[in-house]
Amino acid sequence: MAPGAARRARRRVRGALPAGARARSAEDWWWDQLAPSGSGYHLLQSDSMLLVLPGPGPARTRVQRRAARRTQRLLPPASRASAAKARPRAAPAPEPQQGPDPGWGDRIPLEILVQIFGLLVAADGPMPFLGRAARVCRRWQEASSQPALWHTVTLSPPLAGRLAKSGAKAEKKVLASLEWLMPNRFSQLQRLTLIHWKSQLVSESCPRLTFLKLSDCHGVTPDTLVMLAKACPQLHSLDIQHSMVESTAVVNFLEEAGPRMRKLWLTYSSQTTAILGALLGSCCPQLQVLEVSTGINRNSTPLQLPVEALQKGCPQLQVLRLLNLMWLPKPPGRVVTPGPGFPSLEELCLAGCTCNFVSNEALGRLLHSSPHLRLLDLRGCARITPAGLHDLPCQELEQLHLGLYGTSDRLTLAKEGSHLLTQKWCHTLRELDLSGQGFSEKDLEQALATFSATPGGSPPALCSVNLRGTRVTPSTVSSVISSCTGLLYLNLESCRCLPRGLKRAYRGQEEVQWCLEQLLTSLPSSS
Repeated sequence: MAPGAARRARRRVRGALPAGARARSAEDWWWDQLAPSGSGYHLLQSDSMLLVLPGPGPARTRVQRRAARRTQRLLPPASRASAAKARPRAAPAPEPQQGPDPGWGDRIPLEILVQIFGLLVAADGPMPFLGRAARVCRRWQEASSQPALWHTVTLSPPLAGRLAKSGAKAEKKVLASLEWLMPNRFSQLQRLTLIHWKSQLVSESCPRLTFLKLSDCHGVTPDTLVMLAKACPQLHSLDIQHSMVESTAVVNFLEEAGPRMRKLWLTYSSQTTAILGALLGSCCPQLQVLEVSTGINRNSTPLQLPVEALQKGCPQLQVLRLLNLMWLPKPPGRVVTPGPGFPSLEELCLAGCTCNFVSNEALGRLLHSSPHLRLLDLRGCARITPAGLHDLPCQELEQLHLGLYGTSDRLTLAKEGSHLLTQKWCHTLRELDLSGQGFSEKDLEQALATFSATPGGSPPALCSVNLRGTRVTPSTVSSVISSCTGLLYLNLESCRCLPRGLKRAYRGQEEVQWCLEQLLTSLPSSS
């Protein structure tokens, strides 16, 4: 090839526009329109969004700078001139700000920041998040100090088991922090939980307190609780389970705040008698929730609680729980006069693993005027029979627990009558517990068959069945699973009549349906 022809070919190659050069220059032009150089902003492109961020852009690498210069050299002179005309003039660089940039967190409105903090507090509580957020910047400190975020607080001394080793200095530091938090943060506090607390309560700074829980607390004096009742006019719930609180302190508190009390949780001990005596004397006429349970060390002393006196002293009771107690109902006396009952009662729990003296007669005295009962927990009450339950006035029971755990073999269990329970509440029962009961195979088959013929043709509401240790058969279990489409829990542990490999608990619809498939395949072989 002649030298002139080769020279002309090289010129054509240099003058040709490489592939993608026009698109790249247009993209750069749009980027300059959105964030001109010197404006104080730069663009950051991700997979699905384009961000305009304050501050200078990231420095380009040497390879990127070389590629940009090479692209500009390959462009023809006419294209360079048109691109220079189309490129907007750069804005003058602003004067540097005095001091550091406060950042994006300081630009969020205070109301929005408080709402964001409120979502975090609702999930994890105010401590320690709000304390750490207050150290970020002034705006975050202002948002975290809003009293509306401190409505529920749980306080526990740090290193509760090591206070003796660290000495009194650590305890003084904790008390100083609490004394500062009370007037500065707790003006709208509603729920307070103290764990392992041994100091006095600062109650004047919590006028809106409604719930107080003392867990494993010691040294609570009568004057402290009385002062708390006077300083917190809205306090209506007290939980002192597992705490060393004198009975005189609780009695004095109930005498001061009794007319407004709604909920009370107690641990049964030798001092509980005085507290229950105050309740029987109409000290808390508006009480709605009463729970008495034993601590870690079970108390073998029977609890004598007169039914009729409790109905007169707490007529508005909605929830009554006597958990793991040896409740010994006092006889009504020679003259049988039924008490006023609990017309608003919705939940009754008498569950326990020890010997229980609750009979059909005592249960009838408790529930003869409770038509709105929704939950009945009689686990461990071996003296209750299906006939006694069938005579109860409640017609819309949703949870029935009759499981027997650790009962003596000397007790004679009922073998018939389970169909009386399911026929009465088959349209409302959601949870049924018959574990350990001695009903026969035919009786269980008749009882569980009622769920396949619910009135109106609607599917039954049953979602949890516990048949542990019963004589249920494979055909009965398969019919229950087929009829109750919303079944989520099925316990078949220790069921003698079931084939091996299926005697376990099933959780979720997938496991329950798998159990049904296995039962259907095993039915022909067992017959």
